[in-house]
Amino acid sequence: MVTMFFSCKDNFDDVQKIGISENEPIGVAENINLKHTDSGKIKAILISDKMLDYSNREFAFNEFPEGIVLDVFDDNNQKSVIVSDYAIVYNKTDLIDLQGNVRIATHSQDTLFAEQLYYDQKREWLFTNKPVTFRTGSDVINGNGFDSDTKFTNARVLEVTGIISVDE
Repeated sequence: MVTMFFSCKDNFDDVQKIGISENEPIGVAENINLKHTDSGKIKAILISDKMLDYSNREFAFNEFPEGIVLDVFDDNNQKSVIVSDYAIVYNKTDLIDLQGNVRIATHSQDTLFAEQLYYDQKREWLFTNKPVTFRTGSDVINGNGFDSDTKFTNARVLEVTGIISVDE
């Protein structure tokens, strides 16, 4: 009897995984309209047609295969809008990968257009090494790469390929 007792092992985690493929999402959400609040104020509104939850993987992530629209509000309730055709959020690294027709339009009318853009949530930093167009004030700057804080106070277009000044 003692021998039988020690040969049993706890495999509850393995039993829970039965029927769940690591290649499939553990959850699917459709028609998302998520509002994030802080101290009673709306800070962000995320809208997406579909989210796939891959938190069942060792390197967990959430995928938005049909894109996102994200409204972000600052402390003065001024809105900036982020749009992309596709997005993926890596949970362990707090990195967001936006792809396809990425556009960020700030409340101050600065606008960034990119093929792909990464957002480091911990550092609140935006970056890419792909082609970008950045409109700020009366200038439209084209280049390969972008590096900035989220408020665009330290925005830099890397490898500038052209600057167009627009009179308004």
